[in-house]
Amino acid sequence: MDGDGVRLLGLLLLLVGCGLGFVALADEIRESETQDFDEAVVRALRRTDDPAVPIGPPWLRLSALDVTALGGATVLTLITLAVCGFLVLVRRFRSLLLVLGSTVSGALLNSFLKHFFARPRPTVVPHLAEVGAPSFPSGHAMLSAIVYLTLGALLAQLTERRWLKAYVLGVAVMLTFLVGLTRVFLGVHYLTDVLGGWMAGLAWAVFTALLARAAKRRSPALREEVHQGANVPDDSAPAGGSRG
Repeated sequence: MDGDGVRLLGLLLLLVGCGLGFVALADEIRESETQDFDEAVVRALRRTDDPAVPIGPPWLRLSALDVTALGGATVLTLITLAVCGFLVLVRRFRSLLLVLGSTVSGALLNSFLKHFFARPRPTVVPHLAEVGAPSFPSGHAMLSAIVYLTLGALLAQLTERRWLKAYVLGVAVMLTFLVGLTRVFLGVHYLTDVLGGWMAGLAWAVFTALLARAAKRRSPALREEVHQGANVPDDSAPAGGSRG
């Protein structure tokens, strides 16, 4: 099996693993098997003498509120629109359709799952952020995974440089991880809500990456877009030197 086949197999295994993990976790939650653990984690992040006050210095709460906004609908919509605007400007219209399709359908999937499971929000500590929708899976964790990881995977298709791929995907993973942690710290989600959101979001991101991979193979026009994106001149290369 060549390198391309190994990467494809890895993506398929990751997709199946996340899907099965989400189903198993959801089953445990519906049977309330994780409730004691979830409540213990939320309480551990608050002061024992005053559960309304989170552990750590005062600036940590403000930082958590700032970071958690990166997984909110407003910020994610603005980021998606900004990326779509860039793709329009560089005339990558097929890539634009992939971005819009994956993010919009992912948001619809998130809404369906939240209302299907209808898990109540944590009540053992006061919330430090405004919330409204049901708790499982975490909307911020899932949507940040869907948007950041999907955009990262799709944008990585526009370059053949490995260090650029690693950078884009690394930033996407870091943002998704931090957003999810803030939801537990602010007391608006249980840890299992966030884990479920991460698994569902990662599965969707991998699924859309596989769709993009298949579309690139089947569409000569999309392959040309990827080729053009992968061969943008590197301004850091020495004048007159090889650009690979």
